[in-house]
Amino acid sequence: MLEVAGLVVALGGREVLRGVDLSVAAGEVVTLEGPSGAGKTTLLRAIAGLVPAAAGQIRCGAPAGLVFQQHALAARLSARDNVLVGGLGRIGFCRAALRAWPRPMLAEADGCLARVGLEGLGARRAGRLSGGQRQRVAVARVLMQRARLLLADEPVASLDPENAAAVLDLLRGLARREGRAVLVTLHQPELARRIADRRLRMEEGRLWPL
Repeated sequence: MLEVAGLVVALGGREVLRGVDLSVAAGEVVTLEGPSGAGKTTLLRAIAGLVPAAAGQIRCGAPAGLVFQQHALAARLSARDNVLVGGLGRIGFCRAALRAWPRPMLAEADGCLARVGLEGLGARRAGRLSGGQRQRVAVARVLMQRARLLLADEPVASLDPENAAAVLDLLRGLARREGRAVLVTLHQPELARRIADRRLRMEEGRLWPL
């Protein structure tokens, strides 16, 4: 699903990633651990195409979607509308601004919410959801993008232990049930052990197996 070879990324004249090699297979959960500033977020953003590579190759066998640490939802929009943003590339900005979503896409958004355990909450404003529910909406938005590779950047950093475990179990379930590849950054080794097929540690822009 994902192959990264010799990836080098420089930001502000400083090498952040230094020859990273990485692979993630369909149905596999790989965790990235390590201190802040080690390059974990930069690696996910490079894979997602948000930062350019100075050298190396990134080969994705399927579309990738990024789940941000702070979920990046519009608080005034409903959960369904936030999920529908994941389908923006299929309908265009003008129709989306007018909320002229085709019925099949509305049904697809509701289906994505159901798959993350939020069935029946599509009309609720994102600002009225709990932290764990908001992060689930963020995952549903990536599903709406039809991403087969899920990139999650510290998705449980701001959640209590119960909600953190639930969101990570959700990501693991998507890998197991639907064959999606999952690459997730975490600070907590105990949570990584809970969900990972493989654990990697990043230090100073390089990856090491755990």
